[in-house]
Parts: sequence; C-alpha cells; structure tokens
Amino acid sequence: MRESNTDLFDPRTDMYSDLSRGASSSDGDFGFAFNDSNFSDRLLRIEIMDDSLDDSPDGEGCNSIADWARHRKRRREDIKKDNALDLTACPVEEQILNGNPPDIDDCVGCENQDEEADAMIEESPSGDEIIPGNDSSWSMDCSTVVRIKTLHISSPILAAKSPFFYKLFSNGMKESEQRHVTLRINASEEAALMELLNFMYSNTLSTTAAPALLDVLMAADKFEVASCMRYCSRLLMNTPMTPESAMLYLELPSSVLMADAVLPLTDAARKYLASRYKDMTKFQEEVMALPLAGIEAILSSDDLQIASEDAVYDFVLKWARAQYPIQKDRQEVLGSRLGRFIRFPYMTCRKLKKVLQCQDFEPEVSSKFVLEALFFKADAPHRQRTLTAEESASNRRFVERAYKYRPVKVVEFELPRQQCVVYLDLKREECANLFPSGRVYSQAFHLGGQGFFLSAHCNMDQQSSFHCFGLFLGMQEKGSVSFAVDYEFAARSKPTEEFVSKYKGNYTFTGGKAVGYRNLFAIQWNSFLAEDSLYFINDILHLRAELTIRQ
Repeated sequence: MRESNTDLFDPRTDMYSDLSRGASSSDGDFGFAFNDSNFSDRLLRIEIMDDSLDDSPDGEGCNSIADWARHRKRRREDIKKDNALDLTACPVEEQILNGNPPDIDDCVGCENQDEEADAMIEESPSGDEIIPGNDSSWSMDCSTVVRIKTLHISSPILAAKSPFFYKLFSNGMKESEQRHVTLRINASEEAALMELLNFMYSNTLSTTAAPALLDVLMAADKFEVASCMRYCSRLLMNTPMTPESAMLYLELPSSVLMADAVLPLTDAARKYLASRYKDMTKFQEEVMALPLAGIEAILSSDDLQIASEDAVYDFVLKWARAQYPIQKDRQEVLGSRLGRFIRFPYMTCRKLKKVLQCQDFEPEVSSKFVLEALFFKADAPHRQRTLTAEESASNRRFVERAYKYRPVKVVEFELPRQQCVVYLDLKREECANLFPSGRVYSQAFHLGGQGFFLSAHCNMDQQSSFHCFGLFLGMQEKGSVSFAVDYEFAARSKPTEEFVSKYKGNYTFTGGKAVGYRNLFAIQWNSFLAEDSLYFINDILHLRAELTIRQ
C-alpha cells in the first residue's frame, strides 16, 4: 500500500489502545446506514467468480493459522491463473474492477463506454442473483461469473475510508458519475469483502478468528483501507502467537508487508521468534527447518544466547547449505540477505581467515565483510562506540550480542619471544550477575598453537570469610602437551585510569588445567562493586592478561 494512500478519517492511533474503540475513537458509527437505500447514493454490484479449487471463503473451515496457510498456498497458483484470465478475457472498456481502480490515462481512446456499461449493469437488482453459465452476458470469456451481489453504498463513507474508492468516485470518468459501480472478486474473497465493507461503516468486525481476520486483512490491503488493516493487526496481536502464525505474518504478500498498518504485527512476530529461539541449541531441529524470514528474525536479535559470533557464522553456513544446496543460490542468499545479520566485527581473527577462504560467499562479498570487521577491531574505542551508537534497528552489525563467551582483543608478538596481550572488558551488570558463585568465560585466544581462555569468578577467599572477584587463565584441552607460560594480570584503576599490575605468576599447563588468583583486587565483593569502586570506569571493568612462552 502506497504511503499516500491514507484513511481520511483514520489518525494513526496507538496500536495497543482499547480495541473496543474500533479503528479510531474519533470515527463515527454509520453501521445503521450499511446497505440501506435511504442513506445511500449508489449501488455496488459485486460479481463473484467461481474459484477453481474452492468456493468457500479462505477463513471458512480453517480452524487454525496453519490450516489457513495451507489453504492459501494451495490456491495461490489458481488465483494467479484467474487474475491472468480476467486481464485477457474482459475488454478494458467494460471497466470491471478487481481491486485496482482505473487511471484516466488507462482508457484514453475507449469508445462506446455508455453502451458497454449499460450492458453489464441492471437497473436495480437486490440481494444475490444467480447467473447460469449459458445465459451469462459475458458469454464464453467471462462464464466464471456465477453470482452477483448488490449493495446500497454511500460513496462519501467509502471514499473517506479508502483511497481506492476515493479515486473510483472522483477520477472524472463515467464510473464516477454513474449510480452503479461494479467489482469482481473470487468467491473465496466474498466473506472478507463483506466484513470489510461493514467495517468501513461501523469501525468494527463481527469475526475474531485469526484465519478470518487474515482474510479481512488481505481484503483491506487490496482495497486500501488502512484503518481496517490496523484494526486486524491489533486483534491478531492479541491472539496467542505460535511459530506457525509468526512465520505466516512475516510471509504475507509483499504489498501487505509494505503497509505501515501491519508493521507492529510483523515486529511482534520477529520479536516472538527471536525470544523463543534465543537459545538456538535447545531447538536445533526447529530452527534448521525455519524459512529464511524466520532465520532473519532470530539473527537480528541482540539477545541470542550463543557461545560467540563464530558460532552464529557456523550456524548460518549450516542452515544455508541445507536449504540451498546449489552454490550459486547459497551465495546469493548469504550475500544479499543473511550476511548482514552476522556480526563479523565480533568474530575471532582465526574465523575471519576462514571466511575469506569460504566458497559459500562471493569473494568480493567475503572480502568486504572481513575488511569492515578488521577496521572496526583496529579502531580506537571511542570510534567503536560511535559506530555502535549509530546503528539502526535494522542494521546491528557493530552491536555486541550477549555471548556466553565474552569477546577479547588480542595483540600477538613473535619476536623477541612468543607473547600475546589479551584485553577483556566486563560490564558492571555482568559482574554483579556473578554473585554468589557464578563465572564468565572469554572467547578462546591462541599462543604457540595452543588455545587459552580467561574466566572471571565470584568466589570465597581462601579463608572462606567473604566473597571476592577472581581471575583465572586456562588452557583448552588438547592432549597431554605441557606448556610453560609466564603470565600477568592487570586492570585499569582510578584515578589515572592506567593499567595496574595485580598478579604475576608462571605455570606449566597441561590439557584442561587453569591457574589464577582468587581475590584479584584484595577487597571484598561489596567493595569491588561499590559505586566508588576504583576499578569500574564508566561501569566497565577493563582487564588485561599478558602471556609469554617460557624459554
């Protein structure tokens, strides 16, 4: 629906306002005038076409969102064929409207419009009229018209609610001057259209079932009734969300998804999926079976409970390879859709090297992602914060997620000795959540071909008299290799805000072993977390570990 197509009587109200007020608290209730000749200036003639698969409305007989989706999917190709038939079978002069009001330029040069219009409209039909196939005025080409329904309508009411009808009644063509107007719909759309027309008078719907509401939403989009789309969206948001319904909302036709009126509904669907699957490891089979729109909703979340962005990357590749077995298709979806949801700046340098070698990305695409990530890693902290603050809701590539393993920045040296300097930042909130016996781990980093990690603990001091903050260095388990390392822990401290050494030691590591200091700051836990703590700078604890291979 185009942005200019707004409801003249539909100020954009809060999506969460009281549903009892209908579309807008300022709207009048003209329900008494619906299909009443005393309050109408025109006749609406609805030509109902035979659905090739099913004459019943889409929502009728569908007990759930899933049923509705299956029904719509079965009918999609048939509807496309019907629409194609309408465009070719009925000449343009007849002006049968299928949800697209004619532009003036579309009919320049049309002749004998009066005769054609008179032939298709009867003087004052009422109710439903059955049209036998052999006697139809449309002869062979339009013999799928099986029934005609006529309604008394008020053109000001419909025009005020819908840009479609406003254009129809005011475009200067003969149809805008005639008392009779003709629409053509499929039989499956009849119930939804009647609900829509009633809504335009009364600002309320008689149906509350989700499948039927979806049908009305589709009709409201077709006839550009923004207030009804917004009303249906509100009702759907108040029905319990399921993975099936959330996916259905995200996979509605593009014209519906582009309408501002349904944005709160699609946003709610994305948030539901992101929340439900934030720990993807618990729902691996379900997540792997989700379509593209569902994966995008999950990956857009800042709250994924996942080990690291490396794990996000691995998952995306696994899903893409399963869903898109042809490499060219896989490269397209990764480059144009999914790649932007991977937060490459928070991947390890080792994994970024693998990205450059991955054939699932086009070389120029992988190079762009990796260069952007490396430049971000090399930026000054204040510049990183600026880039993060500038991120929009739809593009979060510089925003750090809530990883299970905290990202680190590593500087490596080969000469004069093999050495690495590791920087780990923890938020005050993260530290507070460690009490009374929690721990948080860093991402892995490497020295001399061996993997190491840092872990921060809340534990008891050696005399078990109070809680304190501890920092430990561990080596990932890789056989029985012995590895002698000199290490030093430091932290930034007020007032200088420079790194101050807190502990030095050396240790010969074997697989799975860890070493460190139980009370790094030699103070109790409450003092460590206090507002006047020396170690939190803008609520961030800055830690540094230096590792050197012993000769």
